Order: sequence, then C-alpha cells, then structure tokens
Amino acid sequence: MSTDALAAARAWAAADIDDGTRAELEATIAAAEAGDEAAMAEVADAFRGRLQFGTAGLRGAIAPGPNRMNRVVVQQASAGLAAYLLERRPHPSIVIGWDGRRGSEVFARDAAEVLAGAGVRAVLLPRLLPTPVLAFAVRHLGMSAGVMVTASHNPPADNGFKVYLGDEDEGSQIVPPVDGEIAALIERAAATPVADYPRGEPEIAGDGVWHAYVESTAAISQADQGLPGATGPRVVYTPLHGVGLETVEAVLERTGFPPVIPVPEQARPDGAFPTVDFPNPEEPGALDLAMALATAEQAELILANDPDADRLAVAVPDDAAPTGWRMLSGNEVGLLLGWDAARSARGQGVLAASIVSSPGLGTIAEAHGLEFVQTLTGFKWVSRVPGLVYGYEEALGYLVNPGTVRDKDGISALVRVLTLASELYERGSSLSEELLALAAEFGAFESGQVSVRVTDLARIPAIMARLRAEPPAELAGAAVTAADDLALPEHGSVGDILRFTLADGARVMVRPSGTEPKVKVYIDATSTEGPPAQRVRAARARVAEIAEAVRPLLD
Repeated sequence: MSTDALAAARAWAAADIDDGTRAELEATIAAAEAGDEAAMAEVADAFRGRLQFGTAGLRGAIAPGPNRMNRVVVQQASAGLAAYLLERRPHPSIVIGWDGRRGSEVFARDAAEVLAGAGVRAVLLPRLLPTPVLAFAVRHLGMSAGVMVTASHNPPADNGFKVYLGDEDEGSQIVPPVDGEIAALIERAAATPVADYPRGEPEIAGDGVWHAYVESTAAISQADQGLPGATGPRVVYTPLHGVGLETVEAVLERTGFPPVIPVPEQARPDGAFPTVDFPNPEEPGALDLAMALATAEQAELILANDPDADRLAVAVPDDAAPTGWRMLSGNEVGLLLGWDAARSARGQGVLAASIVSSPGLGTIAEAHGLEFVQTLTGFKWVSRVPGLVYGYEEALGYLVNPGTVRDKDGISALVRVLTLASELYERGSSLSEELLALAAEFGAFESGQVSVRVTDLARIPAIMARLRAEPPAELAGAAVTAADDLALPEHGSVGDILRFTLADGARVMVRPSGTEPKVKVYIDATSTEGPPAQRVRAARARVAEIAEAVRPLLD
C-alpha cells in the first residue's frame, strides 16, 4: 500500500458525507496503519483509481472510496450525468428507479437530488420496482434519460448505476462514445466536494407509470382475448429475493392466467439474498428451492426472474435429471421465443441476437423470410437494431416487445413463455416437445458455456493474450479452421472476443464478462442427422466434448 493511497483515504474520510461509510473507512485506515494486510489491500484497491463508468454505467462493491459504490461516487456520477444532459439539450428530464439491493433507495434519492439541483427535471419512481419498469418509464414519460440503481444479478455486496437515454435513443442503454463523454464530465464534477453540490427536490411519480407498464405487458399475451386463459400449466415462480413478484402477479392477473405459486423463502425483496450464493438463476443451486416446491406442488413449469427482473430463467420437467427438472439454456429459450416471434411477424421485421448467442436464430429468421442481425455483446446493442421485432442474448435476456421497452425484460418474456407454454399445453404438448419440433424443422442447435471466475483481475487479460498468441490447432478431435480476433478491424472491431471455428462446424467464442470477474467461453454445435432426439443428443454430446477440451486453455 502506497502512502499516496493512505493519504487519499484519509482525505476521503474527512469529506465523506455518509456517517456509515466514513466510520467504516476510518476503521480500515486504522487497521491498515497497524499493519493489517487485508485492510492495507482494501485501501490500496479502493483508492487505486475511479470505478469505471462504462456502457452499463457503474457497478461495483458497496464500500468507501472512488473505486467502490457509495453515496459520494453516486453523487459525482449524477453531477457528471447532469452536465452531459444539460449540454445535450435545454430543459432535460430524467426518471430514476431502484431495486431491493442494499443502499439502492438512498442512492436513487441522492442521484435525484443532485440532478434536480443541477437544473434537470428529476422524477423518482414511487417505490422499488423492476428494471424493465424504469426502461419503460423513460419512453412512456418522454424523458431525456433514465437511471436504474441496481446491480442486477451480481453478488450481494454490489450495487450499480445504470443509465438510459430517451428521445432518439428510445430508452436504450447508453453506448460509446456517450459513456466516455459522461465519464469525463464525472471526473470534472469530482473536483468539487459533493457537500457543495446544489440539491433540489425531485418529483415523485404516481403509480400510473407502473399501471401503464402492467397494461402494456399484459397486452403482449392473447390470454385476455380468450386464448389460452386459465387452462395453462401449473407454474412455480421465484424472483430470487428480488422485486419481480408484485409486477408479475399484477400482469398475470390482467391477462387471465392462473396465479403462479411463489417460492415463499425468495418471494420478497432482500438485498442479503440469504438462500443463494449468487442471485443469478444461471448459477448452480439458484433454483433448488423452486425445483423442490415445483415437485411438491406437482407443477409443470418453473419461471424465475433475476433480482431486478430483467432476465428470465425457465425450467421444465425432466425425469432424467437428478432433481426431476432441467433448466433450459438461454439459447433454448431464445430460439423458442424467436420462433414464436417469427411466426407472428409475417415476413416483416428483424430478428437479432448478440454475437455469442446461438446461430440457430439466423436459421429460423431465414426460414420465415426475416432479416437476421448479429450485434456486439450486450443488450445496449441488441435493442438498437432497426426494424427489430425480437432480440435476445444467451445470458437469459429477451426483448419481445420492442414497441414499449428497449431493453431486456424478464417480465414480458415471462408472459410470452407462459402464453406459448399454455398454447402447447392445450394441444397436449410442452416446451420440451416444441424444442424437439424445432430440431426436426431446423436442425438441433445446442450450446454450452465454460467460465472461470477470478479473484486476480490481471488473470483475465493474461488468458486472452495467451489465446491470441497461441490459438489451439484443434479442439476435441476437430481441426480449428479459423481463429479470429474480433477486436481487429478486419473482423468488425466487435470487441475483446476470440472466435474459433472447427472443421465440423462447431464454434467456440471466448470473452471477458462485461459485468463479473470471469472469462466466459461459449460453445455451439449443431446436428441435422437422424430423428430430432438423436440430433439433440449428438449436438449436446459434441458441446460437452468441446467444453472438456477448452477447460485446460483457461488455466
């Protein structure tokens, strides 16, 4: 730990406006001065720089210091964002929402007061609500921008500050170069002590915004027009200690679907997320309680949102699985919803997916006479595709109603999955059988993922650099016929992504996670030989073989 870091920590503590984080930092400084190595490491990391403002805004652990999420950093970010909006147009406006994470409401109130004090019309949503409601509100209220205080499915210690733009951006998340422009203005704002920022009183939105979201989301189902109605499958639902339940229940009541059965231990917002290691439905064990309840209740479908309800997970009965349930992959759900959207599009519009998502959506689009677009990773890109009728990313993010929400929306996706499942249920079929039908029509597209979570962030660029310098010549018995660095202009400058194409048509893509300390590998394989179940087994086995071959490359 440098003396500069310790001096910066003392200065921060002296100026911190929050009694709690100031006391926490003073205790850490005292421990560091006494030689405590953990405290020394915390001071060094918390003051080694500023929490990076990127295309998802800010996201990090809640703690004192410029490289953490806290009231000072949130107010500095709000002042920088206010400066950006005031430079962009006269009389800008912003709507601000928050979820159930620790500190979210305080951060949202701080942001609103600083923005209002700077001369931006600031409107706070009336209570903690899902991220899709905030994304909807930007457009519904005609606002210049939006901020959602959330860290989505990150670990419990984290929180974040997610920025959307209205007007011509139609409520999408910010993209470059806007993120860099705002970051520069945050740096400038940070030169002034936050205690000296002018503050104003924000407006408080009425429940009308939430009711409008509920109505527009219910409208994407045909259940309120007599189809398919109350004869759907029995459903267990979990919001994973997040904010989804109230809105999901209201939407389903409006559509006429039977009520879902909530997982009681996870039904209410709790920022400690006591029943899961990580509040991410993709993580092993996250749906264990839902699966146990679904078995006890003889349910036929499990639906789960992540804590801010912008993602959706789906699990279906499977006698071969140890729990009796199998969670569908993001690509399986993505292709089901893509097929559902394509058959309704009547040859008009665009299907889109991030570049690491299954190529199967392109096959579905072609079969229905639709254009298919692959985007950079992240929903900020998927949502901006012109003519979009449906878009998804493999990380459980789906956009089924681009006319009202320009971001992934786990609640509207839940409505479409439930509508499709109910339609199939009435025909004596199921989502599992429909996946086999898609394999029969288009071939089996199977996907898998290998990821390595790191504690030393330097490992991530080291792994990527090694794979660039020494790409594999073969994987799982198949020659690597192309090794493409998608950061290079000749491959579109897509980002820090490596793509390996195998002789048998399989695809492997490697990238750092944009939100977590991970390196992620995406594996896709396909099969068109034999009956549908055989195709699925063959493609799934090939994915597993490639995954085993990839793991040693990440050491």
